[in-house]
Amino acid sequence: MPLKPGSTIGIVGGGQLGRMLAMAAARFGYKIAVLDPDSACPASQVANTTVVGPYDDEACLKRLASLSDVVTYEFENVAVEPLRQALGQTPLFPSAEALEVSQDRVVEKAFLNGIGVATAEWRAIDRADELGHALLDLGGDCILKTRRFGYDGKGQARISAETTFTDAFEAIGSVPAILEKKVPFSFEMSVVAARGRSGEIAAFDPAENVHSLGILKTSTVPGKVTPALAEAAGEIAATILAKLDYVGVIGVEFFVSRDGALLVNEIAPRVHNSGHWTEAACLASQFEQHVRAVAGLPLASPERHFDCVMENLIGDDVGRFAGLVAEPRSLLHLYGKAEARRGRKMGHVTRVTPRADRA
Repeated sequence: MPLKPGSTIGIVGGGQLGRMLAMAAARFGYKIAVLDPDSACPASQVANTTVVGPYDDEACLKRLASLSDVVTYEFENVAVEPLRQALGQTPLFPSAEALEVSQDRVVEKAFLNGIGVATAEWRAIDRADELGHALLDLGGDCILKTRRFGYDGKGQARISAETTFTDAFEAIGSVPAILEKKVPFSFEMSVVAARGRSGEIAAFDPAENVHSLGILKTSTVPGKVTPALAEAAGEIAATILAKLDYVGVIGVEFFVSRDGALLVNEIAPRVHNSGHWTEAACLASQFEQHVRAVAGLPLASPERHFDCVMENLIGDDVGRFAGLVAEPRSLLHLYGKAEARRGRKMGHVTRVTPRADRA
């Protein structure tokens, strides 16, 4: 049965994604409880209840579950076993199984390849002395990444035959890793899609993404994404959602090779930074879509009404507030963070124009 207005959605994590989920949920009359170590986290400003404590603290998770009719999460680095033990009969969407797949890059790549989805070539690395053979096997330049807990370019090191392997392994913390062959891609893109409790699937239009220092800087829709690429990306996302028996919104990141082939870079079991444009260019945003899915409501149409460019406001970019808020045909969204720091996402702005294909 769908959640009735007045029900509570619990969110593990109180960052900007949790904040935007809470804002979307409020439109349906849902209450929000968040769990976060910081009592002044961005989501606490709009949530009904904030449980303050570590994400892996079973007592805190049980408290969140006791307040909630359903639980979701805003990021994937959540300890799975404490979550399973604490929730009891409280539903979790997306499932713990989907969370486990996405938390470990080796498990994720093996899952994707196992269902017929292409990725860059890769090898699992547990020790520095395994790098030489793996690099020779893959050939060319590669990227060494931690298997777990990497985001926004962190936990990564470029590596080639000239690299001192021990230094590269130490640079990522000497932890279990994955070596991925560097892909000579044309551009990066992503698709944000959703699957409801009844199995229906809806995908937003893909975005062309540009990164700076490992952090997403802009998402452009449609950008360089052709209708054929969009269709193929949507089909891949639908396959992943179905195979995981997924409920909620997922972000699927792709490399587009120079010959036009799609390679999945990674999946994110949550609302995604490259989908923020949906709140300005679609009738229903990715945040509303996720709320609909986990609450058991019908999914909304993902139809796009504008072309657009979403720009992340990182660090001191937020100081451009006066000019940004005065821009016509734009939607500014700040995250309520008290301090701007280098590399910290402070907000985003989405600039819209009439759809070129409807001119």
